[in-house]
Amino acid sequence: MKNLNSVVTQMKNLNSVVTQSKIQLHNTRNAFKFRSQLPFPTNYYCLYTSCSTGNGRTLTLSFTTNTAVFAQLKTSDNESRINKGKKKNNSTATKIEAPDPGGAPAISGAGSGGDPKIPPPKVDSWRLKGLPKKVLSILSNLPLAIAEMFAVAALMAIGTFIEQGEAPDFYIQKYSENNPILGFFTWKWIFALGFDHMFSSPVFLATLTLLAASLMACTSTTQIPIVKVAKRWSFLQSAKSIRKQEYSDTLPRASIKDLGLILMGNGYEVFLKGPSLYAFKGLAGRFAPIGVHLALLLIMVGGTLSATGSFRGSVTVPQGLNFVIGDVLGPIGFLSTPSESFNTEVHVDRFYMDYYDSGEVSQFHSDLSLYDLNGKEIMKKTIKVNDPLRYGGITIYQTDWSLSALQVMKDDEGPFNLALAPLKTNGDKRLYGTFLPVQNSDSTNLKGISMLARDMQSIVLYDQEGKFAGVRRPNSNLPIEVDGVKIVVLEAIGSTGLELKTDPGVPIVYAGFGALMLTTCISFLSHSQIWAFQDGTAVVVGGRTNRSKGEFPDDMNFLLDQVPELIDSSKQSEIISG
Repeated sequence: MKNLNSVVTQMKNLNSVVTQSKIQLHNTRNAFKFRSQLPFPTNYYCLYTSCSTGNGRTLTLSFTTNTAVFAQLKTSDNESRINKGKKKNNSTATKIEAPDPGGAPAISGAGSGGDPKIPPPKVDSWRLKGLPKKVLSILSNLPLAIAEMFAVAALMAIGTFIEQGEAPDFYIQKYSENNPILGFFTWKWIFALGFDHMFSSPVFLATLTLLAASLMACTSTTQIPIVKVAKRWSFLQSAKSIRKQEYSDTLPRASIKDLGLILMGNGYEVFLKGPSLYAFKGLAGRFAPIGVHLALLLIMVGGTLSATGSFRGSVTVPQGLNFVIGDVLGPIGFLSTPSESFNTEVHVDRFYMDYYDSGEVSQFHSDLSLYDLNGKEIMKKTIKVNDPLRYGGITIYQTDWSLSALQVMKDDEGPFNLALAPLKTNGDKRLYGTFLPVQNSDSTNLKGISMLARDMQSIVLYDQEGKFAGVRRPNSNLPIEVDGVKIVVLEAIGSTGLELKTDPGVPIVYAGFGALMLTTCISFLSHSQIWAFQDGTAVVVGGRTNRSKGEFPDDMNFLLDQVPELIDSSKQSEIISG
């Protein structure tokens, strides 16, 4: 014990120079260990001592080196295991490292007074363990999340202002360096930041990813712990703790069981434990914020998938012709992957229009047939505006129309197909024209009959001098003579304007919006909690809620008014005898 007292004396001397100490105590089965960081005097010497413990075991303690201490504490049980030849050393050792003020490296001794050795480099594991929590704390910061939402909104506004998916020459001409926007913004910025395809650009996707990370961090650090706490059955065991709630009251003569029945009849989940009662309702309101966050994540995932994994294309096809879907669709993102449906052939069987009484076009239709690689018909459908065809994840929309040709008879010869070309007009109305030669095509001064059409209803004819000759409806089979040439307009052949696209993110976005609306409504449910304690004949009641705090006291009073009052047996007999 004398040596142990010496150690204690030396440790007291060490305490006089301690400037920083971090101690961790751990109990193990046969050993006691501690970890500390202490600065030691540079001229401190080695110590070695041992003593016996109260349970008959031997405790060995050793200190080594002048700038760092290696302490090894082991019992006689451990010593006996070593002596028996076991390879595994079950003794518990704790290294106490304390660099001197001069920054000399810490060294450690080996067990009981061995030579000093330089320890291997170690990583501060406590710092690595705390890193995820720090990152989550930063990401779940509300001002940061709001800033991210504003950044996403600003980028979306820029993507709306700047035309998307145009040819490079378009941006070079419109956003030229000669007339920069705000004095600096030119086509170079658009190409550098990817603003010509904003919603698949790295800037937009990175901002969206950061916002998603903030939502997940908020859910993990705030919403999930709140739900875990709300799900616990917490009984309050004293009237004093119940009176500390937002609402509290006392029923002087009542039974806690009667209160439980009243609460159950009003939609509460009730739990009884001795004289204590706990009840709650509206727990779904606590889960709703998690659902809102998940719904927002779904929307962002679906939008990202739409921007990076879709195909789009458009085509104008005359009636009677066909095309292959894969020849029209083009990828718009790095996740775009073609499917087997791209080999499908689409045939335009017929194109026709509906008109208002004024003669304006009201609707246009396309009869489409789909064929596989073997020429087998897969499906048929008549599409129109707002009524597309869907097949194999591909959607075909009716978006436009034009006139491609006129089919005519000339002096009972033909039929001849005359190609129609769009003509420029001052207004926004369409005009198509064609030309029927009436002289030898080898003539240097070629003349003929001009035909104009605004739609498929009527054709206007002009003679060689450009004078009005008459109007004929297609399919009327009524001949008209112009400059001695008999002409019959058989048919105006239209072309359908189709837009094709694949958008794998649409179902996810729709599901996200549906979940968002549902969970937003659920989030307005109040999570109400009620505690009660039977204190003799009195029942102390308290409660709180997370929403509708102004209405909660009225709801509580309504419930408590329904609890029956207990009457003493003596008073009850007096009432009966009276």
